[in-house]
Amino acid sequence: MTKVAVVILNYNGEKLLRKFLPSVLLHSPQAEIIVADNGSNDGSLALLNQEFPQVKLILLDRNYGFCGGYNRAIDHLDATYVVLLNSDVEVTPGWLDPMIDLLDTHPDVAAVQPKILSYYHKTEFEYAGAAGGFIDALGYPYCRGPVFRQVEKDEGQYNDVRPVFWATGASLLIRTKTFKHFGGFDEDFFAHMEEIDLCWKINRTDQKVYYCGNSVVYHVGAGTLGYESPRKTYLNFRNGLFLLFKHLDPFELIYKMPLRISLDWLAALVYLMKGQPAHTVSILKAHIHFLRSLTTTRLKRKAIRSTYPAYSRANIHKGLIIVDYYLKRTQAINSPK
Repeated sequence: MTKVAVVILNYNGEKLLRKFLPSVLLHSPQAEIIVADNGSNDGSLALLNQEFPQVKLILLDRNYGFCGGYNRAIDHLDATYVVLLNSDVEVTPGWLDPMIDLLDTHPDVAAVQPKILSYYHKTEFEYAGAAGGFIDALGYPYCRGPVFRQVEKDEGQYNDVRPVFWATGASLLIRTKTFKHFGGFDEDFFAHMEEIDLCWKINRTDQKVYYCGNSVVYHVGAGTLGYESPRKTYLNFRNGLFLLFKHLDPFELIYKMPLRISLDWLAALVYLMKGQPAHTVSILKAHIHFLRSLTTTRLKRKAIRSTYPAYSRANIHKGLIIVDYYLKRTQAINSPK
């Protein structure tokens, strides 16, 4: 039985594999390196066979998205721990050791992420995970390090090891049995926020999600969908509603969902006023899809709440990040109370 497996999900990522896979092989001697291919039709497979024969391949018959691809790949693994690693991540010497040690010595920790810095600006944090993920009172996700357009430089301020609400799927070390226990990722998410959904489930148990500042990786970011992509806007707004409806307590649903939907409509109006109608349309489509999926989402909500009726508020910011950042001008959101 392999103790640690690093699984890189690939779809037409020949250039990324050529660039970043060598660092993973060099700095992960204790792990089995696996590339799960989501039905690529570029030169990815030829590259792997010719230049990286030591890498194990899992071939999927088509593109199942981030969620479906990882679910199918991990379903066949018997490793104690599995690392979900984006193909656009450069790892550093010893990056795995602190996180493995954390899981080895803390059986109550189910998942952990490293410090995520920008590949192109290596002294700055990167949006996808940064120094650990949190949510605010309305379920808006954010990370320590970058808040909206402001990105902090890494000056050691987050060289801590601490519980967080969610860990990024760009570089996530998780107990394989925990991943399988919850059925992996919710495939209706397809991509974006699926890791928050999984971590929210973990927060319903007696286990924890952690950030480990002693481990560092560099992430390109937006390798599949650009940060300004209307498709990304659609997924983020739709999946945000999925997330809240699945997890909020009944009383919370009564007032938080209408408020969240109203803020979404406000965001759609702002996009329209900024001359970005494609994003406005994406938000409207996201809401329509959410409404059409209510029956299915309600069943998922019932299933998770019947087993784990409550969730920990320990790492949820009690305010609203948009209010704190734009009106209060405070950075206190980086230390949720």
